[in-house]
Amino acid sequence: MKKILSSALLLFWAVQFSFAQGNEKTFLEKATPDLVKAFQKGENEFWIMFTEQADLSFAKTLRLKEDKGQFVFDKLTETASRVQAPFISLLNKKMVSYQSFWAVNAICVKGDMALAKEIAAYDEVKELLPNPKMRMIEPVEMIPDALAKKDATMVAIEWGITKTKADQIWAMGFKGQGVVVGGQDTGYEWFHLALQEQYRGWNGIVADHNFNWHDAIHSGSGGSCGKDSKIPCDDHNHGTHTMGTICGDDLIGNQVGMAPKAKWIGARNMNVGAGTPTTYIECFQWFLAPTDLNNQNPTPSKAPHVINNSWGCDNAEGCNSSNWSNMETVVNNLKAAGIVVVVSAGNDGSGCNTVNGPPAHFKNSFTVGSTTSSDAMSSFSSRGNVNIDGSGRIKPDISAPGSSIRSCIRQGAFATYSGTSMAGPQVAGAVALLISAVPSLAGQVDTIESILEKTAVKITSSQTCNGTSPSTYPNNTVGHGRIDLLAAINYALNNNTTSASSNAIYNKGVSVFPTPANDKFFFRFENFRDVDVVVSLMNTTGQEVFNEKRTTQNNALEISVEELPKGFYFYSVKTNGIIYNGKFIKG
Repeated sequence: MKKILSSALLLFWAVQFSFAQGNEKTFLEKATPDLVKAFQKGENEFWIMFTEQADLSFAKTLRLKEDKGQFVFDKLTETASRVQAPFISLLNKKMVSYQSFWAVNAICVKGDMALAKEIAAYDEVKELLPNPKMRMIEPVEMIPDALAKKDATMVAIEWGITKTKADQIWAMGFKGQGVVVGGQDTGYEWFHLALQEQYRGWNGIVADHNFNWHDAIHSGSGGSCGKDSKIPCDDHNHGTHTMGTICGDDLIGNQVGMAPKAKWIGARNMNVGAGTPTTYIECFQWFLAPTDLNNQNPTPSKAPHVINNSWGCDNAEGCNSSNWSNMETVVNNLKAAGIVVVVSAGNDGSGCNTVNGPPAHFKNSFTVGSTTSSDAMSSFSSRGNVNIDGSGRIKPDISAPGSSIRSCIRQGAFATYSGTSMAGPQVAGAVALLISAVPSLAGQVDTIESILEKTAVKITSSQTCNGTSPSTYPNNTVGHGRIDLLAAINYALNNNTTSASSNAIYNKGVSVFPTPANDKFFFRFENFRDVDVVVSLMNTTGQEVFNEKRTTQNNALEISVEELPKGFYFYSVKTNGIIYNGKFIKG
């Protein structure tokens, strides 16, 4: 009997040892070297990245920004909820601190190496990443008005606006009306006279910060703003300055913003200038579907058209190719939702290969270099190409005024800063003007970026970086050139094509009724009598639930949806090489 028990015990410990050895091997395969090293010192924050990420390819076929945003939100939240459920249960049982994300299918956890090894053993887990601190892109020069030379230009249109001809767009009547810009930074002094009227949360009498402000700083000192601030607050000046360059105007002569009639919303992602992937991704997620002040009721229809990002992370701060994937996935998802992600290139120039960290080097970031008032590249502006990830891609994508840019700072003041942090907001404001002039461009990220690139001023440089000649565009110094708003908007007005695929995609010409529908609904067509059409219906996860070829009768078509569950659906109607897309509700 004792011999049997002894053998059983040996077998048990052998199994346990084998299991432990397997966990150790899997952990070392899935955890980055930086994370393994960090665990030697004890508990750490780390990211659980899941293998399954939402397939958002269908979003490209949707014409309207609102439809793109709703589809992306529904698909992302469904995927995260389903995949993460057993892991959240495990983390709750272990009573460890964690934060679940849906903008990228991932969970940020605070735990020890034993927990990390246990989690790494699951097939659903792709990798474990560290959560390094990041920094804003500090201006290379900061001069408050009190120290600057006083002259008439202090109460006039700033040089970056006139250089890019944005003021000529104002004269055409386009000042950013109907466009929402977002910014994540050190925060914003919302009641600054140059920003208050443009804040979406201000109606002229009272402020409502729900869906208009988010604070991702939940720990640490919180700076002068504290933690979890319920009102927009800036603990540094950097954020207020960048937002002023996008849309600032105090109506008494300080015309510092490119799009002074645009509305802005904001998020604080840095604690006195320092953030982490968690705070940045939390803010990106909030922009995809802004929430109320209790982080409830995410609403994708309240998402901005463009987001400015004047921050970055390099190797010295622990950011490298082993931990970029979570943030890059989020940037890709924002683009799928129809949001332009504008990113400052960095201030590590003038050498080549100095666009050297996230999010500036990502393919889907619209990366901005800095120019001077004489249309030279600012010496500090980072250059390409991108070799930090082995891609060799050309960066920056575009350039804009960034040297000696005057804008607003805290306490109602103004100051002149220099840096690519100042150039990025010029481009975010340019996007707002472009959409204001041609509203059908909303959500068409590739088209917007292409227009700004095609119409850019081809400024010259004597610098050759990695084989891109200064006379060839784009190149690794200036990208496609310096933005020219007059050229861009004239091009957009004269070439108003906003196709989302190789086929033209329209909404005009087709309508559905009723919506919400019960058992049946109808397509009503313009000038499509007795023609063959292919009708597809998709649910919010992109799954096709109906596909049939039909013939229209008297410009109409009846579709039965009796078998479909209640909810939100997308339709696609194809005929004569044209695709009509839209949405309807089954009630």
